[in-house]
Amino acid sequence: MEGKTPREPFQLFHHWFRLALKARILDPHAMALSTTGPSGKPSSRMVLLKGLDREGFVFFTNYLSRKGRDLAGRSDASLLFFWAKLGLQVRVEGKARKVGARESEGYFKTRPRGSQLSAWASRQSSVVSGREALEAAMEELKERYKGRQVPRPSHWGGYRLIPSAIEFWSGRRNRLHDRLLYKKKGKVWTRVRLAP
Repeated sequence: MEGKTPREPFQLFHHWFRLALKARILDPHAMALSTTGPSGKPSSRMVLLKGLDREGFVFFTNYLSRKGRDLAGRSDASLLFFWAKLGLQVRVEGKARKVGARESEGYFKTRPRGSQLSAWASRQSSVVSGREALEAAMEELKERYKGRQVPRPSHWGGYRLIPSAIEFWSGRRNRLHDRLLYKKKGKVWTRVRLAP
């Protein structure tokens, strides 16, 4: 496997991601994001990959949500992609940094109008009195922005997880799986095989 894989991980990720898209896997963009809160307890949730470049993996969220608060206190985070149909998994470790306002604005404008309005209506991760409160907030916002563009809330935007390690796992018979770990040292990626 090592001889057929690139020296840096992004090319291999793109190849596997294209395989997931071609296989018509449900939500191939879905990834588990894990963060750590002030108490040291980990927390995971599913988010969607919305961009990938040579710097890292981009996702968007409410900065005031639990994940946003976790990342404000400690930027260390991990991502996990699992494409069961293909027997492939990618684990990413690194630091999350907010993307620039222009990048957040650009993506916000591409979201469906309902999703734009819900970014205002939902105080993500906070306790609400009931579903009716959310629906009432949504109706009020629909009226407020009727016939107008919905602006991006300042508390909503993107993060880029800048990887320091990316592990590729491929399922094999008899649990003798393939595991390749790329680690970044300075600007150079090293690659090793791990025992399954």
